[in-house]
Amino acid sequence: MDYDPRSEPHNLAHDPTTSLVVPRPIGWITTISPAGVVNLAPYSYFNLIASQPPFVMFSSNARKHTQNHAQSSGEFVFNLATYDLRVEMNLTSGDYPESVSEPELAKLAMAPSRFVKPPRVAKSPIALECVYSQTISLTSQSGRAHKYEVVIGEVVNVALLSEFGT
Repeated sequence: MDYDPRSEPHNLAHDPTTSLVVPRPIGWITTISPAGVVNLAPYSYFNLIASQPPFVMFSSNARKHTQNHAQSSGEFVFNLATYDLRVEMNLTSGDYPESVSEPELAKLAMAPSRFVKPPRVAKSPIALECVYSQTISLTSQSGRAHKYEVVIGEVVNVALLSEFGT
């Protein structure tokens, strides 16, 4: 099968482009709202994109509270979403008002971060504390703005639970 995803139908039950790169890591991102509410949301477009110093990126098909908070506060935390945390991660994926704290909703214990204000998920084995770097707006070849934007942050601290080496 060959098709141009911009203009040709694929005639499949589901869009195959969301399943072409697997496994796809989930970026479980913690931020704090201007009112001080802890926000936690999963992003299926996430990855580490550089090292020395490391940078991470996340993106979604619609602007969420997380992106707004990361940009306005200048900080966010990536928490590794593991199989053992799948129920809580799915609970935090809902479309909630900004006043709702997803960690509280999912009854997740949070732990303080070392260098940034947003806390990390205490049971997540890996947390990357990040300072916001930039947001890149995607533009198609035709010059039309895409609804996706890529948020990039520089990792300023890596927190590993003891079974991962600390």
